Amino acid sequence: MSFVAPESGLLAEVSAIAREAGNAILAIYRDEFAVEHKDDASPLTAADLAAQRVIAAGLARIAPDVPVLSEEARAAPWEQRRSWSRYWLVDPLDGTREFVKRNGEFTVNIALIEDHRPVLGVVLAPVTGELYAAADGQGAWLQQHATGQWQSIGVRALAAPAVVAGSRSHGNDTHAFLDALLGTPYQPFPMGSSLKFCLIARAVADLYLRLGPTSEWDTAAAQCVLEQAGGAVLDLSGEPLRYNTKESVLNPEFLAVGDRSVEWKARLGKARPA
Repeated sequence: MSFVAPESGLLAEVSAIAREAGNAILAIYRDEFAVEHKDDASPLTAADLAAQRVIAAGLARIAPDVPVLSEEARAAPWEQRRSWSRYWLVDPLDGTREFVKRNGEFTVNIALIEDHRPVLGVVLAPVTGELYAAADGQGAWLQQHATGQWQSIGVRALAAPAVVAGSRSHGNDTHAFLDALLGTPYQPFPMGSSLKFCLIARAVADLYLRLGPTSEWDTAAAQCVLEQAGGAVLDLSGEPLRYNTKESVLNPEFLAVGDRSVEWKARLGKARPA
């Protein structure tokens, strides 16, 4: 099946909003900035808030009737949110720890959720200019910079040694689980933010195991990119990650994979701790 690059339409509009948010982030990133901390001790900068303002205004302009759930805005109560069948799920700056370290491994994430699954996703790495965009029926795409051509991307078949993307700043011990899951030696590939999913989507890495908490806005956009590139994001029971199904916005632990022909559900059943 061939897909048409997102030169126009909703995916192009959301990509442009992400680019605008990325420019707002870089204006602060290139200067001195203060770092505050939220109640959960996670860092917060002026760049998070600047990107939030840009995205909120952009989405209100192109889809004024679609609600928005964002990390940097007060969440709607569950009594209201549970009735949403279609909404935007946004992380204006994913990887604030990487932003503070100035290593470039942070992203802008915008997803459209319909019936509990991401049907459109845009992930921008502001420092490199790489923008990943995907939507149902449109495939997954990479644009290297704002004026560049779109390149169709897709996952690869699993082969040994598998390349395993892992968190740059969250030190969850995944070694024993991965040993049981893969059964062969593997090559770690540390990376910050939602870029780990994108490495799999563009056939640079094979999987990403996340043990420990993440929020729904951390994963939705990149999940869409990976799924449309041919991969999957599964909870540890082997079921696809779903959104807005409960009051908490925390995800279950999960496995992101490229090669869906592997019997991941069976492997997870054997590898999962009792």
